[in-house]
Amino acid sequence: MKQIITLIFVLFTFSWVSAQDDAVTFEATVSKKTLGINERLRVEFSMNQDGDNFNPPDFNNFRVVAGPSQSTSFSFTNGKRSFNRSYSYILQPTARGTFKIGQASIEIDDKIYKTVPVEVTVTAAVENPNAPPSADQIADENLHLVAEVSKSNPYLNEAVSVVYKLYFSSTVSIENFQPLDDPKYNNFWSQNIDIDQLQVEQGTYDGKRYRYVVLKKVVLYPQQSGELNIEPLSLDITVGVPTSRRDFFGRPIYEKTHKTVSAGSRKLNVKPLPTEGKPEEFSGAVGQFNFDVTVNKDSLRASESLMANVRVSGKGNLKLLTLPKLKTPSALETYDPEYEENVRVSLSGMQGSVSEDYTIVSRYKGKYPIPAVNFTYFDPETKSYKTITSKEIEINVLDGPTNNVAATQIPSGTNKQEVVSIGTDFRFIKIDPNLTSKTKSNFFKSTLYYVLLYLPLLLIPIVILARNKREAYVADVQGNKIRKANKLAKKYLSAARKTLGNKEAFYVALEKALHNYLKAKLHIETSEFSKEKISQLLAEKDVAQEDIHEFVNLLKSCELARYSPASEVTMQQDYDKAASVITKIDKQI
Repeated sequence: MKQIITLIFVLFTFSWVSAQDDAVTFEATVSKKTLGINERLRVEFSMNQDGDNFNPPDFNNFRVVAGPSQSTSFSFTNGKRSFNRSYSYILQPTARGTFKIGQASIEIDDKIYKTVPVEVTVTAAVENPNAPPSADQIADENLHLVAEVSKSNPYLNEAVSVVYKLYFSSTVSIENFQPLDDPKYNNFWSQNIDIDQLQVEQGTYDGKRYRYVVLKKVVLYPQQSGELNIEPLSLDITVGVPTSRRDFFGRPIYEKTHKTVSAGSRKLNVKPLPTEGKPEEFSGAVGQFNFDVTVNKDSLRASESLMANVRVSGKGNLKLLTLPKLKTPSALETYDPEYEENVRVSLSGMQGSVSEDYTIVSRYKGKYPIPAVNFTYFDPETKSYKTITSKEIEINVLDGPTNNVAATQIPSGTNKQEVVSIGTDFRFIKIDPNLTSKTKSNFFKSTLYYVLLYLPLLLIPIVILARNKREAYVADVQGNKIRKANKLAKKYLSAARKTLGNKEAFYVALEKALHNYLKAKLHIETSEFSKEKISQLLAEKDVAQEDIHEFVNLLKSCELARYSPASEVTMQQDYDKAASVITKIDKQI
């Protein structure tokens, strides 16, 4: 008995310590953020650790009808103890307008914690103040699409990242969504950043805890100064909203509703680059860069070639800048450069390098300097122009003919230089080739003669056989329908097949494939995808009832499988069912 008591004490102590290690949360929630003056408001202050000296706010413009009512709950999950205590009030507004529920405070472990103020709007009286909020109202209060912009006042050609997040509370569930209108980034250079898989994360929006999903990431480089608009992203979302009804196990039954949410238009005030101190050779580079000019060798023989590399690396608008041109003496033959790009784009902007490789051919003996090259860029962090100068490079041609032109003469451009013959550049065709003739063989009665003679006779039965097979194929109407239906099923289900093994992604793709098939065949929109409507439309197309029943059951299976465990075998079976039912329905339609 002593050992049992000791074990219970140790487990309780361990659980209590684990709970103490959790971060303290103390927050305020309201039953609704918009209400009529004849309605009542429930305000709840909850914490995840026990505390003392709770002080409620002054409920200005509200009258306390009931409260505070206190509730405490404990739970153990995987050996970990969780605790929750809440104080709730029922308030009646006394005036119309927008008011704030102030900060409540509590003392936990000798520290004072305060809630974030909550804003509430009181409108005119409503007809039925005791009616529960509609599904649309609940969705509006618990669903927010936000565009988070990294900079609102960037310089011209400075990177700006935009992250679109969909915030939703634990009250509702997201069933499906699709974009209605993608933003057009006019006056911006833009690049989307791929998101491999949508992940649900925890965050805070408007002072309240939410779950959120990052839907889209894009990096923008403004190409024009002044006020620029970022168009909004709009989504059509199918939302599951809890009702007052319960299922057999006491869980709330969810009602589906469609909501259109928008991230809203965002404005950027793009600053022009300063004109003061702007160098003449500045060509639009903005960021933080390194610059150098290198050659693969500085000593060579006449008629040999070398490679000169002009390279800019670092962080900034690498894909948009212009590299400075390399100038060489006229005695060196320089060809147009080859451009090379090694740039990756992340939320912080472009990073990597861009370069140009020049092929240079030496023609004459001597020493030839390649002069220094300047590269100028604007640094938005220091708000100043910076210039990097490369080192002068001397090319030593060891042997070859001498040049009468001054070796140090530098051409004005970098185009390919005129080629000068040094006596060994060209070899002439011999005028006396000493050609010999060969006696032609007799074609008549040769092997090739007999092959060409009898080949048409051999091809005749092959052509007849191929034609008969083609006619049989065309005449097989039922077989062609089956093959066409199978091909169609594979087309719609290809995305689902790629995600076999990933339960959530597979059933999302499978459900989308079934919906897309119906949209293509029945010409209906996503908003009409109720099971009753689908059954009615398929019946009007004279589809067999057992096939309709199988299709609808498959849609239900996709919905339920997201919230229940499923093995790869089950997923394969559902995939095979989907392919089969699409084939059968398509043959009948």
